[in-house]
Amino acid sequence: MELNPIRTESDYQNALKEIERLFDAEPNSPELDRLDILTTLVEAYEKQQYHIEIPDAISAIFYYLEARGLSKQDLEVFIGSQEQVNAILNKKQPLTLEMIRRLNQDLGIPAEILIQPYSLEKASA
Repeated sequence: MELNPIRTESDYQNALKEIERLFDAEPNSPELDRLDILTTLVEAYEKQQYHIEIPDAISAIFYYLEARGLSKQDLEVFIGSQEQVNAILNKKQPLTLEMIRRLNQDLGIPAEILIQPYSLEKASA
């Protein structure tokens, strides 16, 4: 496969097949270089064609918990007491800067997701 810009769905599918073929390329090989270039081209095409909205901070936290097999209790080390964790996850109070730092550094949740504003639930009277 010749390296060309990805302009069509067919180009995209062919690039994905080539990436799969090259996936186990040896380090410092021309195949690994080709894989790197193809991956960059595919990412650029996907970004243009398949734009995905960034989730709000709380949705991202739930996703990261599920993906890592963690529970809400595991968030206490990053957020605080179980009461604080529940308030954050139920959108009763916002994340603080320190919470955002911990979630980013320790769980790997991107800061650009965590710092987005999101709506809080209105307190019931």
